[in-house]
Amino acid sequence: MNNAEIVELAHANLLNNYGCMPLAFVRGHGAYLYDADGNRYLDFFCGLAVTSLGHGHPRVVGAIKQQADKLTHASNVFHTEPMARLAARLSAAFGDGRVFFANSGAEANEAALKLARRWGHAHGGRFEIISTLGSFHGRTLGTLSATGQEKYHEGFEPLVPGFKLVPYNDVGAIERAINSKTVGIIVEPIQGEGGVVVPHPDYLTRLREICDRARLLLIVDEVQTGMGRTGRLFGYQHSGIKPDIITLAKALGGGIPIGAMVARREIATVMTPGTHGSTFGGNPVACAAALGVFDALEHDGVIANAAEVGSYLLARLREIAKECPDVREVRGQGMIIGVALKHAAKPVVDACFRERLIVNGTADTILRLLPPLTLTKEEADAGLAVIERALRAEAGAAGA
Repeated sequence: MNNAEIVELAHANLLNNYGCMPLAFVRGHGAYLYDADGNRYLDFFCGLAVTSLGHGHPRVVGAIKQQADKLTHASNVFHTEPMARLAARLSAAFGDGRVFFANSGAEANEAALKLARRWGHAHGGRFEIISTLGSFHGRTLGTLSATGQEKYHEGFEPLVPGFKLVPYNDVGAIERAINSKTVGIIVEPIQGEGGVVVPHPDYLTRLREICDRARLLLIVDEVQTGMGRTGRLFGYQHSGIKPDIITLAKALGGGIPIGAMVARREIATVMTPGTHGSTFGGNPVACAAALGVFDALEHDGVIANAAEVGSYLLARLREIAKECPDVREVRGQGMIIGVALKHAAKPVVDACFRERLIVNGTADTILRLLPPLTLTKEEADAGLAVIERALRAEAGAAGA
């Protein structure tokens, strides 16, 4: 099937909730995707930060094939080796944690919210969770209620009670929101969907101090920032703190759906048999893929490359911005980068796409870049050249 045939078949049968671009990808290799008509695209989007090792990474593909030949599912009524090994890997990376496996970031966050509430009920009947404006934590009713963007709420009200929204990067607002019902704070190290908003360097440190004083749980949503995206395994590690709970998904499986919540051992004990579950959580093929991702991150220099090439991208984009008056700011960390524009990002996204570079617009005016952590400097330069042409062309069109 070609692009047109696949698109037509999809539109005839799917819900129209994604607004898909009119092409279909059929294969990928490294930093590149290939559509059904044979065109090649440089991927600076990674399926929303999912294919962090690029496409077809041998460690991930090999792990999937090997496990699929052995066992694809057994359910959580039993144990499997990939699930046990991945739980041990995550526990060690977090530091003596307890792991719950799900299928997505929303489910991982939902588990974290449920754990926080159950812990709160056992410690004074507390249940209220503070979240931040501009945040994005998922699309289940619970995680949607914790998400600080009204556009995602419209048509789904009433939301789940027990959430309080305050401005991001505002420690004072957090302190003023705390009351006798508060059990925890959920926050992203960098707001990805909210526009690649990077907080003050001591933001998480001060939130940790507040939680310690008030005996609150600090939940760090690492769904987009985790697994090397920021140049560290977890985004919170740049602050030198340890949260009570973290959530992961996206890059964890290298392209295979998997989510995870990791919590401090003493907090996790409130979850007893029957309190929560997920039929496909800890699927052996998904866990094998995640183990392949871990191997690449730990043994192939991927995180160091993300930090190095990410810094190069940021520096070059800031140089380009000096010559492009429509750029307000370039911000980010590692391989999560936002170019804040004075106008809508979509024309720039479309211009890049016409030159077969895949980028993304978010928060209306932010050009978001989420390249593979394995990106080379040569590939970075190729993408930067397209972005520079797109920014200059849009500036010229606006001034005409």
